Amino acid sequence: MKSEVGASQCRHQSLIEDARKDNEVSGLIAPECLAITSGDPNEGSNILNIIFTIKNPSSSPLPTILKVLEKHEALIYHIETRPVGRFKKKVEDLECFVKCAIHNSSINILITSLKRVTCEVKVARNKTLPSFPRRVQDLNKSQNLMVTFEPNFDRDHPGYGDQEYKKRRVYFAELAYMYRDGDALPRVEYTAEETATWSQVYKSLSSLYPSYACKQYLEAFQQLEKYCGFTENSIPQLQDVSDFLKEKTGFKLRPAISLLSARDFLACLAFRVFPSTQYLRHPSAAMHSPEPDCCHELLGHIPMLADKEFAQFSQDIGLASLGASDKDIEKLSTLYWFTIEFGLCKQNGSVKAYGAGLLSSYGELVYALSNKPELKPFDPEVTAVQPYEDNSFQPVYFVSESLEDSKDKLRQYAVKMKKPFYLRYDPLTCSIEVLDSFQKVRTALGQIKDELQSLCSALDKMS
Repeated sequence: MKSEVGASQCRHQSLIEDARKDNEVSGLIAPECLAITSGDPNEGSNILNIIFTIKNPSSSPLPTILKVLEKHEALIYHIETRPVGRFKKKVEDLECFVKCAIHNSSINILITSLKRVTCEVKVARNKTLPSFPRRVQDLNKSQNLMVTFEPNFDRDHPGYGDQEYKKRRVYFAELAYMYRDGDALPRVEYTAEETATWSQVYKSLSSLYPSYACKQYLEAFQQLEKYCGFTENSIPQLQDVSDFLKEKTGFKLRPAISLLSARDFLACLAFRVFPSTQYLRHPSAAMHSPEPDCCHELLGHIPMLADKEFAQFSQDIGLASLGASDKDIEKLSTLYWFTIEFGLCKQNGSVKAYGAGLLSSYGELVYALSNKPELKPFDPEVTAVQPYEDNSFQPVYFVSESLEDSKDKLRQYAVKMKKPFYLRYDPLTCSIEVLDSFQKVRTALGQIKDELQSLCSALDKMS
């Protein structure tokens, strides 16, 4: 959804560029290096657990320790003392525990100062997980992070001077903003002008699909025409399409105002949720949209999301993004760009398109499968750092041996990403579980064993 893809010549900021800007602006270190608890009021601070021993408390009283902490502007959350010799008859030394927040630049000097007035100073930083959605309902919060629809701000947008078009965009934005998970997807009565735009795009692209699209796309597209109102004379409703996807692969749709941030968009995929716009591109640029619209979503993304292998590949990218560093988000966005948006695959000795950016762009679909661009084998390590082109056709495309091969290679890549935790998606509760204890892992293994037992029983019965 993030990248434009009705026509490559006039794309605006892509998913990769959005992630890159987030990376440059934040300058954050990787989540596995952070010790800041979620919601800590002290930006740039660490939560420290300090344990030290006070020898001869009468000569080195606790108030002296408190003054040291105060001098270095440590915010104390908890403090307690206990006798070191609590199991002996004679009590002399005190062991002290302090939990405090302190700015990164003051940590070393604080520890040095404490060592001058105490003994056996030990420091442990809180290891907390970075913030990311844990339940599908948490995706509602991402509405506040959406980029405002562009016709109001971009003078180069085809609809910038069209007040009626801009009002229509406001209408679609309000529908998306009011939506919450579990609501019925808003049904839209499209205008004759919008339907005419859809018809023009639909006819031109559908004529190419038999020769250029992969077999998974073609099979799903035929079913969408049969069951979901995919015709050149009517624009499908998101609820009908979402019900279709839910039955096929467990994916569902939610309305999007316009562009989501890279991190938030990828997080949606982790829950098998695809944010889809409902507005149409401006009629003056039917074949050259500067942003994603429902022509791109419905004709580019939806058919492939009906394939189980591709749906799993999409979710795997989303799961890999949860809790990832900004640098890794940029790499995952690049992988998304060259696969889900502009991916090619081998089928029956030929190269076919499966990327939504290609399948919703007449010009680039023909170009990508000509002898003009360079085709490289899909390798996540290489693809993740490949320079991309956001304002014209790609000079390089990546070709997968198969969708299953892409999925396997992506999982191998994701395992190598540095994270202090492992995640598991629970399809029954549509939630993310952090596997951070032996009990959780044992429970997960038990569920997998039950599934394997059922499969083995089925095989025995067939044999």
